[in-house]
Amino acid sequence: MEKLGEMAAKPPERRGRATRDQTLYLPEDPIVRAFVTELHFAAGRGARTCEAYARDIEFFAKFLGRDVVGAQRADIKAFVLQLASELRYQPAAIRRKLVALRRYFRYLVVEGRREDDPTVGVDAPKLPKRLPVVLNEDEVSRLIGAPQPAGQTEFQRFRDRAIMEVLYASGIRRAEVASLNVYDVDTKRRMMRVIGKGNKQRTVLMNESAADAMEKYLGHRPQTSDDAFFVGRRGTRLGARAIWEIVKNFERLSGIRLHASPHVLRHSFATHLLENGADLMTIKELLGHESLATTQIYTNVSVEHMRKTYDSAHPRDKRDDR
Repeated sequence: MEKLGEMAAKPPERRGRATRDQTLYLPEDPIVRAFVTELHFAAGRGARTCEAYARDIEFFAKFLGRDVVGAQRADIKAFVLQLASELRYQPAAIRRKLVALRRYFRYLVVEGRREDDPTVGVDAPKLPKRLPVVLNEDEVSRLIGAPQPAGQTEFQRFRDRAIMEVLYASGIRRAEVASLNVYDVDTKRRMMRVIGKGNKQRTVLMNESAADAMEKYLGHRPQTSDDAFFVGRRGTRLGARAIWEIVKNFERLSGIRLHASPHVLRHSFATHLLENGADLMTIKELLGHESLATTQIYTNVSVEHMRKTYDSAHPRDKRDDR
């Protein structure tokens, strides 16, 4: 078995952007390639998910130093142990790799390439119970209204502001922002068609601020044959990583103390809707959750968010003479 430290320090290069237009990543191993092809075309999993599964299987293969098909339960347990103890992977990352391996070994059993699933009986690490980070409404306003970096073109300024507005207005994921096409967005009706996890399509709404920002951006968007709504300076689709960096630039220039990211804006969107009277079922549909139980975490987040706001605003406990 191979030590994975050097491998983890230099992750493999990605091939293409992870959007709905991405060419499906096809591994060299013919069995893994067949698995990925079936996962994508038969099970309908997105290209990003398929590539992540393939990379995880390849990672495990390098750990083993031999054919994955013949792996035993002891190999899976040793892999999990090294990820946790030596490489300091977070529980969520380890669980994701186990999900990929479980799916792959189930495929091998169905295809008759082995009789048992070695992942059975391998426990995944427990996830810590943490509430999502949420910005309050004033912090979101400061974030979106932050001065933009010097040296940007007018096109970049309008594009980046539109990205910030749409993230908070709709709660969509950064990959979903990256995958938006021009024909998916209706600023007049303030609606967008989004392709989410598992290539599932849904309709989301936006507020007037986001619609106005997107229209202004379209007025400065360069002429390009690319269908992508948000493009870079070369006129090609903006990737999910670039969207994350744009949000971090706004965070840095806003001066807010809390961590901000596209997903923090997603959590803030859901929490603020709930606090202002939206029902959980509506929020569930807008976020693209499969289960209402997933959305219910925002009930707890909302209570904690109100408590923090209360504690920071009420003067009594701050006085020395109480």
